[in-house]
Amino acid sequence: MSGAANVRQRTVMLCMCALFTALTAVGAFIRIPIPYLPITLQTFFTTLAGLLLGARAGAASVLVYVVLGLIGIPVFTEGGGISYVLKPSFGYLIAFAAGAYLTGKIAHTSPKPSFVRLLAADLAGMSLIYLIGMIYFFAAKNLWVTGDGIGVRALFAACFFPCIPGDIVKCVAAALLAYRLIPITAGYRPKPSQKGA
Repeated sequence: MSGAANVRQRTVMLCMCALFTALTAVGAFIRIPIPYLPITLQTFFTTLAGLLLGARAGAASVLVYVVLGLIGIPVFTEGGGISYVLKPSFGYLIAFAAGAYLTGKIAHTSPKPSFVRLLAADLAGMSLIYLIGMIYFFAAKNLWVTGDGIGVRALFAACFFPCIPGDIVKCVAAALLAYRLIPITAGYRPKPSQKGA
């Protein structure tokens, strides 16, 4: 790859990372009303970042979003600031980056991933988000947040069952969209054989 083409590739990737950072921030405030619990579009954009940008760039776009929130810019659903790490929901913000990385890693082991591979990558990333997020939520509620704590049954009732149907729909939608867009963006991602693909 020529030097000019390499610079162009890097520039486009930086722009796409910035775009997904912004989309993740916007997604925190786009709410889909369902009974008992609104669903945001954050997980849609973070998993789509992994699908379109690859593992490292997808995770980086989410980490920039988290850093912006921690330094005080009100991009999180309840504001921002370093004290946000004490909130039970902060684990999900960490998990978004991990989920984007895993999604991108699985999706781009093939240069032309099929829809089935993209959906499997999406579901794997979403599973990791739930795992990390729920563990952090459980720890926060029982170790450092004042109150009565939370049991495992209540944890699943609050953090899993109300959210999983909508997140599965978002996984399917992200995989469908990525399947259409990946051929367009393929020239701007590292090849699967390269480090960090």
